Amino acid sequence: MAVMTELVALEQERRAKRPAELQAVMDQATDDLAASGMAGGFLQVGDVAPDFVLPDVLGNAVALGDLRAQGPVALSFYRGAWCPYCNLEVQLLQQALPDIQALGATLVAISPQTPDNSLSLAEKHGLAFPVLSDAGNAVARRFGLVFTVPEALRAVYDKLGIDIPAHNGDGSFELPVPGTYVVGRDGTIAFAYANVDYTRRVAVRDILAALRTAS
Repeated sequence: MAVMTELVALEQERRAKRPAELQAVMDQATDDLAASGMAGGFLQVGDVAPDFVLPDVLGNAVALGDLRAQGPVALSFYRGAWCPYCNLEVQLLQQALPDIQALGATLVAISPQTPDNSLSLAEKHGLAFPVLSDAGNAVARRFGLVFTVPEALRAVYDKLGIDIPAHNGDGSFELPVPGTYVVGRDGTIAFAYANVDYTRRVAVRDILAALRTAS
């Protein structure tokens, strides 16, 4: 599968500017996550997607079952509004929204951050698709995507002014591995991509191809 080249370019730019000692901690955290084997627990193509009901930025309940009754659904799990890679990803997804809707599909973004923080992200980028709050990573956990940010990386985030517990509103340092899933009308996962390297997100063209097949 191809990745979003725009995010690759962003990572190269940011990597060149980061202090070496901070970059080393960030790289080690990613390597450790890969070595943990958690990727073996990610839901895959052919699995049944867990049904859920989550609030959008205005507090309205959004149910996966209702969405997939209308057509295939693309679910994008992201870390939060504090993540520059997530910001760029949702912008690229917004640009692709007309193509997604033309296929009779729905796009939904999901993160553990509070509805207020989700609203800020949606307003900042003019997002016209549902942005849902997954309190406590309850849904992401059922997809096998949740991990705890290690102490060393927490210190780096603190230096960068990133307060994950405040963004999530639950006092935890849990995050989802960014991932994209296409769920068919019958609830079966037709496409799955998740990567412990948060700078790697699947290319929009691959999402569109999966939605065409699932339509």
